[in-house]
Amino acid sequence: MASHENNLVATIMAGGSGTRFWPLSTREKPKQFVRLFDDRSLLQKSYDRMAGILPDERILILTNERFTELVREQLPRIPSRNIIGEPMRKDTAAAVCLGALIARKRFGNPVIITSTADHLIEPVDQFRQTMLSAAEQALHTGALYTCGIRPDYPATGYGYLQVGEKIQSDKGVEHFRVESFKEKPDVKIAEMYLAARSYLWNSGMFVWTADAILAELSRHLPTHVEYLSDALEREGTIDQQDALRNAFAAIERISIDYAVMEKAENVCCVAGEFSWKDVGGWLAMQDYLPSDANCNFVRGSVHTLDGRNNLIFCDGDEETVALVGLSDVVLVRAGPNTLLAHKDRLEDVKTIVEAMTAEPR
Repeated sequence: MASHENNLVATIMAGGSGTRFWPLSTREKPKQFVRLFDDRSLLQKSYDRMAGILPDERILILTNERFTELVREQLPRIPSRNIIGEPMRKDTAAAVCLGALIARKRFGNPVIITSTADHLIEPVDQFRQTMLSAAEQALHTGALYTCGIRPDYPATGYGYLQVGEKIQSDKGVEHFRVESFKEKPDVKIAEMYLAARSYLWNSGMFVWTADAILAELSRHLPTHVEYLSDALEREGTIDQQDALRNAFAAIERISIDYAVMEKAENVCCVAGEFSWKDVGGWLAMQDYLPSDANCNFVRGSVHTLDGRNNLIFCDGDEETVALVGLSDVVLVRAGPNTLLAHKDRLEDVKTIVEAMTAEPR
């Protein structure tokens, strides 16, 4: 085992609200806690990936404070003090900053692998090898590392990394300098990125030392470091959560990409050759469901007539769904709730779910 593996920490960001997978995921049980594919939830799969290279004491779970009990249920081996409940949603910069401050307070200056709880990654061994390769370089160079995924189609739902000079190849894991971060493109630009071969999908996974990321946060987002550091002074006391709530109320809502990564100078990436899927919404399920001759992707007792290119998902075993003359729709049945949406309008599921939760029943 390499020396840096003794000084690793993993932070898993698991605070999502789960609106895009309604009605299977709900405000009370977002998608990271739902068993979408097998008997392990997305959160549990994220933990499994890290548990292969780290002891439980060095895995931190950052989630919404409403979900800390759910995390405890699903990850009983994680120490309670490692399940950190964020009092409100302030995007990824807050989670990264809080995780790095806790890691430095407890472990000195560890290398931190930061990931989110809504990715599907295979094979896991290749993922671990890639992360450990990034960790080795982050430790020795002080660079902020991200992980890029080689695109295999012109995706418009992901941001991109423009990579420059190749730094090294470590047992097949290629390291590059990152030239720039690109927003989610339209189809034409995505096709250009794919053809250019110097653009990778931005996976939202990072590797850095605690000192390196906190130095950049202090430079670009000093109020985050100041307020969250002050709150951690109260860790272990009766008013710990109140202090954290006051700190979160005072800081800006911003992503780590906007706040730091796009401005930092020493940014590198490893190219992930593993299969990676950001499970952002229902269309991601098509890769994991059986389909018929008319490209209808189904789970459960489903019958279709004169319909093509549909996704139909039944959570329960006791019901039957029949679809007649409809194409390009998503139909989901879960408990007492039903979603029927055209595939072109799936981004609006979040809007209607938020409107429903705001209304009285």
